[in-house]
Amino acid sequence: MHLNGVGWIAAIIIGGLAGWLAEMVMKSNTGIFMNIIMGIVGAVVLNAILQALNIQSFGVGWVAYLITGFIGACLLIFVGRLVRR
Repeated sequence: MHLNGVGWIAAIIIGGLAGWLAEMVMKSNTGIFMNIIMGIVGAVVLNAILQALNIQSFGVGWVAYLITGFIGACLLIFVGRLVRR
């Protein structure tokens, strides 16, 4: 699993922040646990997508992980809404 150079504890904290920001922007109503999961999984999924498309990721470190997690979590919320309809 690719965490952009951050440790597991930092990934949980930054993932929670990224998930919370995505929750606010996308106007979804999830709890803190789902925010953490969406932020972490969103970052991993978006990194995999970028690697598959041979596109350079946003860099290494907590800021890059936050950006990747936020965008990835927004994508997960969007896809989840499409599937539920």
